[in-house]
Amino acid sequence: MRCPVTLLQSLTTELRRGTLTLAVLSQLRKPQYGYSLVQSLEASGISIDQSTLYPLLRRLEKQELVTSSWDTSESRPRKYYVLSEYGTEILQQLKEEWKKTSDELSILLKGEEEDESD
Repeated sequence: MRCPVTLLQSLTTELRRGTLTLAVLSQLRKPQYGYSLVQSLEASGISIDQSTLYPLLRRLEKQELVTSSWDTSESRPRKYYVLSEYGTEILQQLKEEWKKTSDELSILLKGEEEDESD
C-alpha cells in the first residue's frame, strides 16, 4: 500500500534541494554568518534547518563558490560566508537557468490546468 504523504514529502525534499542552493547563494552577495542567513531566508518564506545549512555552506566553500572568514572582534566569534568571484558568476548563470526552467514549467503546468478544465 502506498503512503502518499511520505512520497509527497520525499518529492518535495528533492525539489527543494536545488532551490536551497540557489537561495543561499543569492543571500551571500554580502557577508553573513549562519544565523543571519537563516533569518534572511526565513524572512523571504524559505525555511532551512541548520543541519541542512552548514553542510551546504561547507560544500559551497569546497566548490569555491563561497569563501569564509572568522570575525573574532565580538565576544562570540562568528564565521562569515560570502560569494567568491567565481560564485558570483555561477549565481548569475544559475539565476538565468532558474528563470528559463521556471518559464518552461509554467507553460507546462498552465497547459495541464487548461486540460483539466476541458
